[in-house]
Parts: sequence; structure tokens; C-alpha cells
Amino acid sequence: MSQATQQLGADPTALREQLFDFWTRKEFETLRAVAFKGFSDFQTPLEDLLCVLEGCPGRQKGKATTMGHSILMEFERWRRTHPKVTLQAVPEVSKLGLQRRALRLLTDAQPSFMDPLIDIYQLGNLDRSILRLHIIKLQAVSCYREAALLSMKLEFQNEVDMEEMCVPLILQDKLPMAESFVRGHPKLEERMLTLLDSWCHPDFSIAQLRRQFPRLSLSKHQTDQIQPKMLSKQVFRLMEKFNIDPGLCPNSVYKRKSDSMRFLMYKRFVEKGMSEENWRDHVQSTVADDPELQIQLVELMVKYGGMVNAAQWSLHYGLPKDRLPFGVWDTQESLPPSLRYRDVERMKENKCNLSVNLRLCVVRCPHTHSLSHIFIHSILCLFFREVSKGCNAESWDPSQAHRDRFYQLPITRDHVHFLETLEGLQCCRDTVLQPGCIVGVDMEWRAGFGAVSPQQRVALIQLAVPGQVFLLDLCAHGFSQHNTTVTFIRSLFSATTVLKLGYGMAGDLKCLLATWAQFSEEPLKMEGVLDLLNVHQQMQRSTSSRGSSGSPRGVLVGEGPAEKGLSLLVQQVLGKPLDKMEQLSNWERRPLRTSQLRYAAVDAYCLLDVYSALSRDPACFGLPQDLCSISSLQTEKSKEEKKKQARRRGARQESDPAPTLTLGPEKSPQPGEESQSPLPPRMAPQQLRVVCDNMLQGLGRYLRCLGVDVVVLENTDDHRVAAQLAQEDGRVILTCGQPYQTLKSQVGEGRCIALDCSEKAREQAVRVLKHFNVQPTQSDIFSRCQVCNSDQYLKMPRENMTRLLKERGFLQQQQQAPVPPEGETWDDSPSPAPFLAPGAPRYSPHCRWAPLSDLDSTTLTFPRGAVLQLHTVPPGLLPRIPFFFICTGCGKIFWEGSHFSRVLSQFQEVLCITEDTEDTPEFFNPTGPTPNL
Repeated sequence: MSQATQQLGADPTALREQLFDFWTRKEFETLRAVAFKGFSDFQTPLEDLLCVLEGCPGRQKGKATTMGHSILMEFERWRRTHPKVTLQAVPEVSKLGLQRRALRLLTDAQPSFMDPLIDIYQLGNLDRSILRLHIIKLQAVSCYREAALLSMKLEFQNEVDMEEMCVPLILQDKLPMAESFVRGHPKLEERMLTLLDSWCHPDFSIAQLRRQFPRLSLSKHQTDQIQPKMLSKQVFRLMEKFNIDPGLCPNSVYKRKSDSMRFLMYKRFVEKGMSEENWRDHVQSTVADDPELQIQLVELMVKYGGMVNAAQWSLHYGLPKDRLPFGVWDTQESLPPSLRYRDVERMKENKCNLSVNLRLCVVRCPHTHSLSHIFIHSILCLFFREVSKGCNAESWDPSQAHRDRFYQLPITRDHVHFLETLEGLQCCRDTVLQPGCIVGVDMEWRAGFGAVSPQQRVALIQLAVPGQVFLLDLCAHGFSQHNTTVTFIRSLFSATTVLKLGYGMAGDLKCLLATWAQFSEEPLKMEGVLDLLNVHQQMQRSTSSRGSSGSPRGVLVGEGPAEKGLSLLVQQVLGKPLDKMEQLSNWERRPLRTSQLRYAAVDAYCLLDVYSALSRDPACFGLPQDLCSISSLQTEKSKEEKKKQARRRGARQESDPAPTLTLGPEKSPQPGEESQSPLPPRMAPQQLRVVCDNMLQGLGRYLRCLGVDVVVLENTDDHRVAAQLAQEDGRVILTCGQPYQTLKSQVGEGRCIALDCSEKAREQAVRVLKHFNVQPTQSDIFSRCQVCNSDQYLKMPRENMTRLLKERGFLQQQQQAPVPPEGETWDDSPSPAPFLAPGAPRYSPHCRWAPLSDLDSTTLTFPRGAVLQLHTVPPGLLPRIPFFFICTGCGKIFWEGSHFSRVLSQFQEVLCITEDTEDTPEFFNPTGPTPNL
């Protein structure tokens, strides 16, 4: 056999055929041995290798690598033992020809050839005009990814058109590759960011890109990604990554501020979750001096706050009459002086500014005569007393209504210490660093509404111990940046004998790093820390496994904002939620208001009370005896999950070296991903009841197609409707993007699933079915109406349908109606969904059947009011279709067509095909003989 192999190995074509045979039989060790021997028998190894590769098949479904890639890897290994086989040894007359042939192999069919071929054939030494021409050819045949990779490998970025290269990549969900293309080239970075920002302009249309790139075929998902909401997020991310001036991206900056304005309106007037003072402060900071934002503010105030408020704001900014919404100017003119917002607001600001200036006068004039000093001091005392009546007259003790509704701080005002000096910090240090001490830790910073930079510095640190709360003022620069303060924070978090309690501490630590650069240079050690977020998640998992009856305290979706996060935990454990009205305060403004001080103290002290209640009876909440073990368990699981993700990334990179990510935010754990827990018991599609967010309407239709009970939100529905339906009907929420964070806290663990928005609806459906171990059969296909989710059909014979069409005037042109070709079905309805192709096996769907008597022969309506949609039946179908199937929920008419075969092939990986389902009977009509209409 070795002699035959030697003879075959001398011929590249024969060697390729032999290697292909081993490849298809998966005899990879034999393939390597034969390839290694064959390379040695080549007369001209570099030329013969190209002959082998040129005939290799491209990508094959189910295989991680291509045959050509394996051969190239073996050739690289063989070449290390034959160092004389180089391009320099090839005659000059043949060298250019070999390089051109190697270039032609760099196509989409062979994605992994690039690095080896560039190295073997020294493609970087080719004439730049030849390389440029080849890159243009790759773009012409839509190999945009290969063109970009080759340009990066050969450092060709500055010699090709950035837009021609990057726009197709971005449109095809390959933004990370476009980033790699421009990275390290400041001018290209700015141009790409400016380009993305131009797409955020209100007048931009995707049609412009279609005209610019007519060869580019875009799916609906890809075109949906080119919208300001998604693009502006990417612009800000790249702006920070490339350190680019925000002034180059005016559209994205305006979009972020405009979105912040709408959120603030919703928060203040709809959710009522923000005080007037906090809201006003954020609005003024967001709008600033931008006249367009000022006008938008007035327009939003007309909608949310009423005409009077809109008129006050228009006065405040002095907006011209011709830019105001209808009625605002007239309202301005009718306002009494006491309601002229502009004047009242300026008076308040002038009072505060005067008070600050007078304080500074006393501090900065140490040589003032003592009598003058006493006189000024007396005037200031009287002035501040008057100002305090209007600016800070709030009582520390809340109202009785507030006490009845929210969790209350169990200590008095005297035990809440506001620290801004090193002497006060020493007292705090002596208290909280006692061995065995339990400390509730929380931090506050100013919400960055409309801010360009996402980095936020901590303004206040709250440390709560039993009986006391210390508030560390980090806005006092000399105090916050003093070595004593930094050393204390480092000592606190690294103390193993002090238990630190927090909730969602990842965000706090991120802001700490932005506040103190020292922690980036010398990382902060975290010892003895218990994040109650992990405990809360464990509680929800236990509640879900035990059922809703096992929940310590149920939380329903009410009229106001749904509780979430720490407030939800406090409500579940202590009975009342937190008052989060001051959460979005301006924590950098001094002095802090009484309500802010109280909120800050409550947020830290409640951690102590929650921990105490959980520690007394952890089993009642489904927790282990040692709560601290939950944190370590979560850490171990997180490490293991990271390892799994790394292995999966490695497998993907082996099959496809270039990463492809999508224009979207980071995703939550997806259904269908690997998990240490075993699969749930197999269930029928009818047992799974879900509600799809309005961003997953395509997924909802696919699941209905397979028999799953699905409610799909309308475009106008609020996301909270999904939580209400989930709680009322026991449904699982399917969502994607930002709503996941809000919805998951309103239902039990595992009852809210986040899908990848970048995936197609079919891929999402497969993930959901695998996640819940749903295995549909052929009989489940089309057992529900894709339009209205009804599982009841009426089976109508052709004779009855023909009679109805004639009576209603739809068969006047019957003789001229075309007849569809055999094996096809024509359906002129808005969303056709035929059942079964002629000649394909009939089946009995798992659905309910309605008698013909349910259809009113006069009005053609069903008991639930649905009208029979006769106009959707093409007359040409009548000679070939024996039965029609009518949804009693919406009146839509279906018939046997080719759609069933397509669905069967699309979902064959999750369908349960058995002998029983393969040899299925004809449609079963439990109503007996079909009566005449």
C-alpha cells in the first residue's frame, strides 16, 4: 500500500481525492499520515499544494473546520521539517503566478486559509496595486469580511475607502470587525464614528444605504439594527473606547439627552417616582443651553405636565413665540406674576447664591474688625434662619402615611452622622473596624442623565452599624482625597473580621474605581463581603421551585411602579418596600436635603435588618444556614461558567477565526446554553404558556405554529403588561434587551427569559423549546392559529366553501381562475399559513374542532364575533382542495399546502418523530357527518 500511496501522492489531484475519502470517513489520523507523506513526494510543493487546495470543498454543515484548513495545517507542520521549501526557492517567473493563485483562494468559502497562505506565499510582499485590486474584487463579490481581514493583515487600512469597507460590515452585524479595521488609526476612528452618528439624524433613511450598496442584501433584522436607539449606544461606547471628542457626534448626544428627557417625564408624571426638586435639577442639567432641547421640554410638558407648566418653562428659557406649541403663548400671557416660573426660580437661585457669597465673605476676611465681624455674623444668622424656612423646612420624621407604606429607619436623627472631617472619620473608623462588626455599605452618586461620559464618581458612602449610620461626604475634596480616607476604605473592604453587607456591589465598586485612581493602580482587596443580591437570587430560585405558595411575601404589580432590587428584597423580608423617591437625586449638591439624608441612612441600615431577619430563619426563605456560603457558591459557579464560555468561544474561533457580534447590548444568559442542572421533564407544547414582549412578535408566531400557547404584546403595550399576564395566567415571560432587567424582578426565578435580539425568530424558537425541553410532534404543527392563538378550528368541505363563495359573489370569474401547479399552494391572504402540501402525509392536529353549526350562515360570524374571511380564498384552489380549516377565533381560512413541509424541515432538530407520528391518520372530525349549510 505504501508504493500505491507514493504513486498517488506524486499527483496533487489523486492525493486530494484520497484525502477527501479519509476526510468524509473521519479517519483524521490516516489523513495526516498520508498528507505528510504526499507532501514529501511533490516535485513542486508550493505549486502542488495550490492544486490540492483549489479543489477542496468549502464549508460543510456540521463540521468545525474545512478539509482545506486541515491540509494547510498539515502542510505547515510538514514545512517545519523541510525549511528549504520557501517562496524564495521558486523561480522569479513562477513566483508571481503562485501568489496570485493563493490570493484567489481567500474567499468566503475558505475563511481559515488567510493566515497560512499569507505566511507561505509571502503575500505581504506583493505589489500594493495588485493587493488593492484583489481587495476591490473581494468587495465586488460581497466577500466584505475577507476583504477587511486581508486589509488588516497586510496593514492596508489607509489605502482603501473606509466607508466602502466598514458600512457593509456594520450592516451585516459585524461591527466588531469594523472596529478592528479602524483601531489604531485616529482619522479612521473619527470618520467611522462620524458616519455612525450621521445615521442617528432624524432625516436619515436606510434607503440611502441601499442605493449606495445595491449588491448588499439585508434581512429585516439587519435593517432594524440601523436605528438611532441602537446606533447611539454604539457611538457612545466607541466614543469612550477611542477617546473621541463628543462634539464630533452631535446627533447621538442630542438623542441621548432627548431620551433622558422622555425618561424624566415618565419618571415624574407617570411613575411618580421622582420629587419635583430632583426632577427639575436633572431637567435643567440635561437641557442646558440647547434651544432644541428647550423646545422639546416645553412640548413634553404640554403632554405630561399641562399648559401652565409648559408656559412657565417657556418663560424660564425665553423661547420665541413662533417656536412654541399651540396655546402656550396665550397661557403665558394669562399667568399671574406669582406663577411666572422664570422669575420665581431666579429669586430662589439668587437667595442661595447670596447666602453662599456671604458665608465666603466671612471666611475670606480674617482681618475684619471684631465689631464688624459680630455685626455681619448677626445679620447672617437672621438671613440663614429666613432662608432655611423656605429651603430646608422639611422635618426629619416622615408623615404617618409614609410610615404606613414604607420601611422606616429605626434610629433617630442624632445617630446619623454626616462626616466631612478627619476627626469625624476617626470616630467612624474606631466603630466599624471592630472585630465581629457587621456593616451595611451603600454608595450614592449623581445619575448621569444625558451625560456624555459614563464614568460616575461616588458622592456619598453610607456605613451602617447597629444603632448608628455614618455618611462620608466625598464631595469635600480635601477630605475624600486625603490618604487617611483612602487608607480607611482599603482597610474596611480588606478586613476579614468585619462582615460587609451590600446589594449589587459591582456598580458601587465600579464607581469607587472612578473616584480613586489608587484602586486601579493597586487593586482593592475584597474580603468578608456578602452581596445580598446573590442571597436574593437564591431566594427567588427557591421560591420558584417551591411554587408561589412558598414565597414568604408575594409582590403584585400594582398601579405604581413595581418594586425591584433592594426595595423588593426589603418588602419580601420585612414587609414594606423602600421609598426610592430620592434615589435619582443630585447627590453632589450641598447641603443635602433632609429627605436625602434620611434616604441615604435607610438604604444602608435596611441591609442590617434584612440580614438579621434572614439569619434568624433562613429555611423559611429557602436559604442555607450559612448565608455567606451563597456568595462563595455564586463565585464558584461564575468561575465555572466563565470557563465554559471560554471553551465555547474557543470552539467558535476554531471554526470561524473572525468574531461576529451584533449591534446591541450585552445579553443575559440565554435559554439553551449549557447548564449544570439537568433538563426539565419533557413537556408537550400545550403545557408551555408564554407571553412574548412586543419585540419578539416573530418568535411568538413560530411558537404558535408549533402548538405553544402564546400571548404576544401589541406595539402599544407597556412592558409591565407582560408581568401582569405572567402573574394572572401563570405564563413565562420571553423578552430581550433592557425590559428583562425590569421584568425579571416581578416574577419568580426562571419565569423571565432573555433572548438574543440578534438571532432570527426561528433560532430563538429553537432555543426556547430546548430550554424547556418541549418536543413537538407533527400533530402539534399548526394546532394553533398563528394570528390569534386560538386552538379551535372548523373543518369545512369544498362543497360548502364553494356554495358560500358563490352566494357572496366571489366566484364570478371562476372559469378564468388559474389553477396552481401541482405541489404548490397560492394564498392571497395577508399572512398565508397553509397546512399540508398535496401528496404529503395527512395528520391529526392536537386541536379542538367546532361544529359547522357554530358558523352563523347569515352573518358568517362565530360565537366569539370573528367574521369568516372569504375574500382570502383564491378561487383557483377549489378544484384541488377537499377541505378548508377556519379559525373560530379570528375567521382566518387555512388549507393544505406546502407550509407544513417547510416547518417540518425548519424544526426537525426539536421535533419528536416516532412511528406513531409518522403514520398519522387523516384529519379527525369529532362532530360526525358534515352537515350542509
